[in-house]
Order: sequence, then structure tokens, then C-alpha cells
Amino acid sequence: MTPVLRRLLLLPLLLASALFGTAHAAAPTLNLDAYKGKVVYVDFWASWCGPCKQSFPWMKAMHEKYSKDGLVILAINVDQEKSKADAFLKEFTPAFPVIFDSTGTLASQFKVQTMPSSYMLDRNGKPRFKHLGFHDAKRAVYEKEIHDLLSESVTTP
Repeated sequence: MTPVLRRLLLLPLLLASALFGTAHAAAPTLNLDAYKGKVVYVDFWASWCGPCKQSFPWMKAMHEKYSKDGLVILAINVDQEKSKADAFLKEFTPAFPVIFDSTGTLASQFKVQTMPSSYMLDRNGKPRFKHLGFHDAKRAVYEKEIHDLLSESVTTP
């Protein structure tokens, strides 16, 4: 099993804690099994990240447009000081879950190297797309990937 696949397989276990109120704990976890049948967009971000200030309005628009079709956006903040993340969130007021990873636990598991970094998983929980940074010129590409994944069915093993 590759390290990337191993990390992505751990994601379901990690998200469960975040869903049950432990997102603010020192070592956050995720459990993507909770989102089986959904398309999941996992985005790592930081308050000091310029491109994150561009990606948040886009993610907010995607959430509003596609959440009814099965899109779930999970924003994982890596700021060491939660107050900085909170100030950022006051400006962008996302309607999707935000998980605080001040220790970098999740970011390390994903080997995140740049902000933002995003991962798209299909309805079966399989990682399908990864993006380093956020580029305004690629908004249509990102949205097409979401649309295409939403149009796919869940496959049974």
C-alpha cells in the first residue's frame, strides 16, 4: 500500500472525530466514511495565505451550488493561532465545516506542501483530483471536476 493511499484510507477515521465536536482538539481527526455517497472536497488553508482568500469565495459558491447534489466541502485550517483563523473566517463566513489543525497532524498525513492544497474524493471515497494552490484561471476546471464527480454513481464492490 502506498503512503498516499494509506493516508487517504485513514481519512475516514479522522473525520469522525471532527464531526462529533473534537475538531478543536490538539490532534484533529477525520472520518470520511461519514460521507459515503458524497463528493468530498478537502481543502487545507491558512489565514496568511493569499490564494486562500481567493479560494474561500469560490468554495462558498460551490457549496451553495452543489451541496444539494452531494458535494461536501471540508476546510482544514493549519494556523497555529486559532484567533488568526477566526479573524479570517469572520470575513468569509463559510457555511461548510472548518476543522482546526494547529498541530499540523492532518497536514502532515497528507504531506501538504503549499497553501491551499485540495483533494477531491468521489462518491466511493476514492481520491480523484489534487490541486496545489488555487488559480483563478482554473476555476472552470475545478468546477468541471466537481460536476463530473457528482454525475457519477456510487459503485458497489
